[in-house]
Amino acid sequence: MTIHKLFLFPATLALTLCAQQTTPHAGYVYPAGGRLGETVEVIVGGQFLDGVNGVIISGGGAQANLSDYVKPLTQGQFNKLREQFQELMDKKKAGKAWTPEEEKTVADIRLKMATYIRRPMSPAIAETVRLQIKLDPNAGIGERELRLVTPNGVTNPMVFCIGQLPEFSKQPAKVETEAAKTPKSVQKARAQMPVRAVPPVTDITLPTIVNGQITPGGVDRYRLQATKGQHMVIAAGVRELIPYISDAVPGWFQAAIGLSDADGKELTYADHYTFHQDPVLYYEIPADGAYTLEIHDSIYRGREDFVYRIAVGELPYVTSIFPLGGRVGLSTNVEVKGWNLPATRLVQNEKGRVPGVYPISVTKGNFTSNRVPFAVDAYPEILEREPNNTVATAQHVKLPLIVNGRIDKPGDTDVFRFEGKAGEEIVAEVVARRLDSPLDSILRLTDAKGKQIAMNDDFDDKGAGLLTHQADSLIRTKLPASGLYYLSIADTQRKGGPDYAYRLRISQPQPDYQLRMTPASISAKGGTAVPVTVYALRKDGFDGEIDLKLKDAPAGFTLNGGRVPAGQSSVRCTLTVPPKKMDGPVELHLEGQAQLDKHEVRRQGIPAEDMMQAFAYHHLVTEDAWLARVSGAGKGRLAWKLLTDKPVQLPADGAGQAKVFLPLGRYAVDVQLVLNDPPEGITIQKVGLFDNGVILFLRADQTKAKPGLAGNLIVEAFIETQSPKKRRTPLGMLPAIPFEVVSTMQAKR
Repeated sequence: MTIHKLFLFPATLALTLCAQQTTPHAGYVYPAGGRLGETVEVIVGGQFLDGVNGVIISGGGAQANLSDYVKPLTQGQFNKLREQFQELMDKKKAGKAWTPEEEKTVADIRLKMATYIRRPMSPAIAETVRLQIKLDPNAGIGERELRLVTPNGVTNPMVFCIGQLPEFSKQPAKVETEAAKTPKSVQKARAQMPVRAVPPVTDITLPTIVNGQITPGGVDRYRLQATKGQHMVIAAGVRELIPYISDAVPGWFQAAIGLSDADGKELTYADHYTFHQDPVLYYEIPADGAYTLEIHDSIYRGREDFVYRIAVGELPYVTSIFPLGGRVGLSTNVEVKGWNLPATRLVQNEKGRVPGVYPISVTKGNFTSNRVPFAVDAYPEILEREPNNTVATAQHVKLPLIVNGRIDKPGDTDVFRFEGKAGEEIVAEVVARRLDSPLDSILRLTDAKGKQIAMNDDFDDKGAGLLTHQADSLIRTKLPASGLYYLSIADTQRKGGPDYAYRLRISQPQPDYQLRMTPASISAKGGTAVPVTVYALRKDGFDGEIDLKLKDAPAGFTLNGGRVPAGQSSVRCTLTVPPKKMDGPVELHLEGQAQLDKHEVRRQGIPAEDMMQAFAYHHLVTEDAWLARVSGAGKGRLAWKLLTDKPVQLPADGAGQAKVFLPLGRYAVDVQLVLNDPPEGITIQKVGLFDNGVILFLRADQTKAKPGLAGNLIVEAFIETQSPKKRRTPLGMLPAIPFEVVSTMQAKR
């Protein structure tokens, strides 16, 4: 990484600019939900939550008040408390005058010392905020997003569920990793605290939601009374609450649940449900009596963010539907399967809806079932018709269309026949796993002679952020000749059954795109620029440019570098925020515009969090709102401004220039510039001055940066002092600098 000194700037001014802030982060919410009409006490664990002063819960119907904020003591703070405690105790033992205030101080110190953790399980969740959340009786049930507001910004969103069942919650857990190294003074303080016995099996009354946290080696047990013939549903919510652990260690909470009788005999057990990681049990109670529900991590790990919610009772639960979707503007008869359902069919009305995926559920009595996804599309739709498992019995179809079908038994294959023309491009796409079907599809396209033209098992849909196994198939190919073609679909592992449903689109390419923006929560000092990444999820071969802009943004918000280059899947931009502090978070909206088949197509961006799995795989998990928090600005902020909107042209193995407006200062502090995560082969060669600012001389290495590479460069500015020790003070980022690498011949034009 090359750093370039820039110019002189006022020392007292620069040191007040954009003091380094760390983005606030939330790692868990416990309990992760509450009941309509009740007030629930919630703890949010996270990091950099100092000064927390607000709570945002999406969807309405929930009001939150802050009760307490606790930040773990440092070793130095603990030592001071210990000294103060000893001084007070010496005074008391000496028989000197002792006041109620001093007695209270001793009690407070003892409590703080007793809760001191020398080395928390994870700094990412070591700080806690206590909330009181009041839920309106008329608030809709379902998942909401909860964020904390601090002077330095807004946290990432966490799932908070609003339900209709009574709720039981265990006391919040606190985990320490190095108990053996706990100082004797802490052990003594804890010895003076009331001793808690190991909690017995906890009695619960059905139906209910059970909330808890699993600690290392922990097993939670709940006793329930049930009667013969009851159809018991036990559905655990774990990964749906926290899909990816904040720092990837100790890994996912892989819940395992079991049900035992009064003699301790295990009756049923699960550590997953179909391809979902969260287990679900269904069990018909054989006799009246007491039963014990048990939950633990599958390999007995644990931490405060190993949070669970378990729905227990004779509750409606949908296991599958068919078909998995319907056509815009029409009504669809849907077959529903599951447990404790009021009916086996429902009518889904799609009038007035636009294409997309919508949740559906059923209601029995006072209780609403789990929600399952239902797709709505604009194509003509048909049902698969058996027998069609060979070329000889292939079902004839006319493109374009969507086939709703099932791999209805192990080893089944469905075959469809259509007519094609030489050079015609065809797309065949399966949507099954993305709609909660267990099908792991494989597609094969052959000609009339049986020659395979194309085949696909899995393709990676970046828009399916919560899927860890991309199991749907997609083929896009040109037909070599005119004639009949056969498209077959099967399960890769030769499995099948009534639940193995699919939607198979067969059509000519329908180029399109979607947009995702990360992060979903933005924190910035007034007047500064922050980097954001926009991902283009391209469909059916669309590879054109996409222009980006903020839509209906408040004055002062500016997006720089708003263009996804042709053929690229993402671009880093900068968002410049207003110069003055804003009272609260602002919801922003981003819109894309592109030319598809000579038509202008606009798409709204969807905010997302870039979450990591197992230190390597990244997932774009969509969120409800794109929020920006603008805090106070330092005096004399840097007024960076690009002097052109045109991309800087960089000849392969040559240099280009970017001019940045900035009034120069007169005093002696060096300001330095560095590229932030640049494309490989792009560097700052040198920096020069002109009357109104600076010139960046950028270079492209022809061995690494080839013609056609385009995007934005993000440049950081900072000052570096040497006394008393080396220290770097950030001054913010320049607006994104668009660039493109061109051939030497193009550069000379």
